[in-house]
Amino acid sequence: MSASTTLSVRGLTQTFGDRTALDDVSFEVRPGRLTGFVGGNGAGKTTTMRAIVGVLKPDAGEVTFGEEPMTLGVRRTIGYMPEERGLYPKMKVLEQLIFLGRVFGVDKDVARERATQLLEDFGLSDRAGDVLHTLSLGNQQRVQVAAALIHDPALLVLDEPFSGLDPNAMDAMSERLRERASAGVPVLFSSHQLDLVEKLCDDIVLIHEGRVVATGEVRSLREERAGRRYRVQVEGLPDWSPDLPGVSVLTAGADGTTVELADGADPQALLVSAQQAGPIAHFGRVLPTLADLFAEVSR
Repeated sequence: MSASTTLSVRGLTQTFGDRTALDDVSFEVRPGRLTGFVGGNGAGKTTTMRAIVGVLKPDAGEVTFGEEPMTLGVRRTIGYMPEERGLYPKMKVLEQLIFLGRVFGVDKDVARERATQLLEDFGLSDRAGDVLHTLSLGNQQRVQVAAALIHDPALLVLDEPFSGLDPNAMDAMSERLRERASAGVPVLFSSHQLDLVEKLCDDIVLIHEGRVVATGEVRSLREERAGRRYRVQVEGLPDWSPDLPGVSVLTAGADGTTVELADGADPQALLVSAQQAGPIAHFGRVLPTLADLFAEVSR
């Protein structure tokens, strides 16, 4: 199967007793792109991921990869990392990665070469001979992701891969995921670290109470939901404040003046007023952060 294929999730519905865990969940993860899966606790992220990889059979809906249904053969091309670690705690790290590579049909020598390289990439070469449970939780997390990569998967589905990592490990993890995306692999991962998702991801899927409430390119979604706030920076005037009807100053300081325009107020009038005060270092709308979007759609 080619790596340049799209993961399509269509109409997933799942109930547990009288609770609806997934309600017509639909989205796509495109090849060569990092897609962040964002939602609060109990929003449906893990349930969706389990349905994608076939751990859970949903009540309704379908998942396809490259327009093919999720057969056993297709699932073997997926690199999956569950939220709960699924490795053998009493097995040595390198030995375990080689074993898992062999389970996926990778030649033993190739598996050893890949495992050795992955441990180097994640800064764990010196722990290759250690038993897994003797590693810190953060290092165990790195090994778990290495296990998802050992068979050179055509699709990555990772549930909270950054959980418990220190900043250096987060950088290494980000680099590995970006490398896989650059090779044409669709990458879907969930995270509660919204600043990381905003920085790293090309696309996002926001889920709330089992329903997808927003999906698309990160910047496009931010621009779509931008209000009428502007930041103006006049050189040499950190406390510049416009005297215009319908313009309210929110903050003023070294980074410029942030204002909010009432309905009917003209941004061009704001720009002209700033130009009259002095040279303009910056003028533009204030885009909401991913945290702002999340707060808005999950109210």
